[in-house]
Amino acid sequence: MAFAELKQRQSVVWGTGPYQRITETLDDIHELIVDRVPPRADRTWLDLACGTGAVAERAAALGAPVTGIDLAPALIEVARERARERDLEIDYRVGDCEELDLADGSFDVVSSSVGVMFAPDHAAVAGELGRVVRGGTGQLVLACWTPTGGIADMFGIMAPFMPSPPPSSPFAWGDEATVRGLLGDTFDLEFELHDSPVSFPDGEAYWELFYSSYGPTRTLAESLDADKREQLRTSWVEFFETRHRVDGQILHSREYLLTIGTRR
Repeated sequence: MAFAELKQRQSVVWGTGPYQRITETLDDIHELIVDRVPPRADRTWLDLACGTGAVAERAAALGAPVTGIDLAPALIEVARERARERDLEIDYRVGDCEELDLADGSFDVVSSSVGVMFAPDHAAVAGELGRVVRGGTGQLVLACWTPTGGIADMFGIMAPFMPSPPPSSPFAWGDEATVRGLLGDTFDLEFELHDSPVSFPDGEAYWELFYSSYGPTRTLAESLDADKREQLRTSWVEFFETRHRVDGQILHSREYLLTIGTRR
């Protein structure tokens, strides 16, 4: 599938279901991002693939002038409503992180929490990150799931039910060597490995959350006939019950790579 066609599908898929429920399982990641690169009133902040606005809200609440961009119009609408409810001034826009309608060097900080990793053209994303971050003092902070961590395993459950493999692996952004290859020419880079564990009473509860609220899982399940959908549900529940049941609950370790870059 061509990148343009895939991105058109993604703009719809990611807005399917109440994604805010997923966002709330990532609070620790959002807090770490603003801890590692503290927002300030004198530094412009861009949050890419911003979803419903978790990082953008934190940065704006701490005084930074914030712009949030996401490919999915439905997520941007939710983010705008949340900003109005919280009396936060955030410039939310629908946009493509592979082709940003932004001036060169226009932001002091660019962040993304498990977001830009899902754009299919990794080289294009890397080029845009280098272009829009201000030279000399600008910073980049990315949180991306690793290729050997728990979210990669979760996508492995869904893979046999997908009609075709994706053109690129989003988990490549969680591999230090790959990120150095993508960004090392334009950024001085630091890396940290972290875990964002999540718990559920049982595998069925985990399935219910992702089937109802996580766009890729919901869209895949709804594309299947009833028998295949039940097979997917069973595979999901059995995987977590057999591999991740700890002390009477499902405990899922979700490893991610935090990349912090300073623009040369």
